[in-house]
Amino acid sequence: MKIDNPKIWSLTDGSEGMISQTKGLAFELSNDVKELKTDIIFPWSKLQPGILPIYKWIFKNKIPNNIPDIIISCGRKSVYLSIFLKKKFKKIINIHIQNPKISSNYFSYIIAPNHDNFKGKNVINSIGALHYFKNEKKKFDINNKNLVSCIIGGENNHYLFTLKEANNLCNKIIDLKTKNINLDFLVITSRRTSKDIKNLIKNKLDSISKLWLGEGKNPYEFALYNSSFFIITSDSTSMISEASISGMPIYVYQLPHKRKSIRFNRFHNEFKKLNIIRDFPSTNILENWSYDKLDESKRIAGIIKERIIEGVNESR
Repeated sequence: MKIDNPKIWSLTDGSEGMISQTKGLAFELSNDVKELKTDIIFPWSKLQPGILPIYKWIFKNKIPNNIPDIIISCGRKSVYLSIFLKKKFKKIINIHIQNPKISSNYFSYIIAPNHDNFKGKNVINSIGALHYFKNEKKKFDINNKNLVSCIIGGENNHYLFTLKEANNLCNKIIDLKTKNINLDFLVITSRRTSKDIKNLIKNKLDSISKLWLGEGKNPYEFALYNSSFFIITSDSTSMISEASISGMPIYVYQLPHKRKSIRFNRFHNEFKKLNIIRDFPSTNILENWSYDKLDESKRIAGIIKERIIEGVNESR
């Protein structure tokens, strides 16, 4: 296998969060990266890997002929294609990001966040999620001095995000702005933010902040590299992990639990111990604190490179 600039395929179901994780690792290892969206037929599309055998004809997407050196996959559907290609081309290094919910023996390496509590000889644990950003100098009509970026998620299997909670968050932001007129606010919603909550945010915060509610150029990456503070809802480990590349204080607005999640609790506790996050306060003062910036894509890539080189040397 080529150690320098290997040919890499990034396998996901096409969702932005998974693409960001695979590309984050891939581009730290190589510039020769090809993205493939995995699409599989029913019932494989609904079942966890390991229940049914894997055949070439279960994949709807065309598989290119030029075989890569490394496959980096993320998400349940991509597990099927990674296992299929590894079985067919044994020299391929296949790396899966997140807990694959199947034996680690199917992969060369697994990158699993600490809060997944997934261990093994070929498992490399990350702090939070991997991500990919170019840090391009994008211009927005936003003041990047004393900027507070509020990143809003949405309801999921573990957290409730009702209009009542959204209204409470908006009131806290209004109060914070009233007591700190030198702060500028940028509010960014996600794909999971409901239409009703977006409307509420527009009605309550439009006059005191810049809003991005899903239309036009997304200032998310601008916010990551230009904010002095972050306020992020507790429902997304990815958004909190991504903001930690800034080294800036991250306040987490704790949403009520729909059901308790050991995984989410592990994540929040780990990031609190690392002094990355604190709960969004009831006071009207945002405190400054520092922590070591997280760039897990770069760190994990360094470990992978070392292990690949060691493997090559051992085989000689």
